[in-house]
Amino acid sequence: MSEGPAGHSRGAGAPMPAPGRAEEQAALLRRAAGGDEDAFAELYDATSATVHGLVLRLLRAPELAAEVVQEVYLMAWQQAERFDAGRGTVLAWLCTMARRRAVDRIRHDQRERDRDQQYEVRQAETPSDSTWHEVEQSLDSGEVRAQLGALSPLQREAVCLVYYRGYSHRQVAEHLDVPLGTAKARIRDGLNNLRSALGVRQ
Repeated sequence: MSEGPAGHSRGAGAPMPAPGRAEEQAALLRRAAGGDEDAFAELYDATSATVHGLVLRLLRAPELAAEVVQEVYLMAWQQAERFDAGRGTVLAWLCTMARRRAVDRIRHDQRERDRDQQYEVRQAETPSDSTWHEVEQSLDSGEVRAQLGALSPLQREAVCLVYYRGYSHRQVAEHLDVPLGTAKARIRDGLNNLRSALGVRQ
């Protein structure tokens, strides 16, 4: 973990506790570094409201903020012995870790949204798979219509939506009110069965 006192300075913008309180928090963290869970719980009670407020302002999602705060305090427990009081207060150290963790989560979520958006674009651009193109190139509409009876009702309905109406996989899923994966499976299995019934080489 990169989070820790490294890179922190007193001017980082974190709230500054009163000198006596800062020393008390440093003492609690030193005890926590030695495995004192009660001291760490006391430190948590004294600082978590400030840390949570910072994270919530960044993430604007209470449940997500609570998760990040828990991650920060787990890191603090694991890295307690690395804290250097000469480089800032315990509260500033915790806020530095919280800010970094929150920013990491924001970036991670943005990457997830970007991937989802790219997937949607690809699906829109490729409404059917290569199996369908092979069937379409090898057969005429009369042969396809004659052999649709070889499919199960569910497969036949999905294949007809693609073949006769030009639906994409997602449109089939929405029309049949089934998950996208289910729609794809019905289309794929139906086309494979149609190929077999019509003697198209696999």
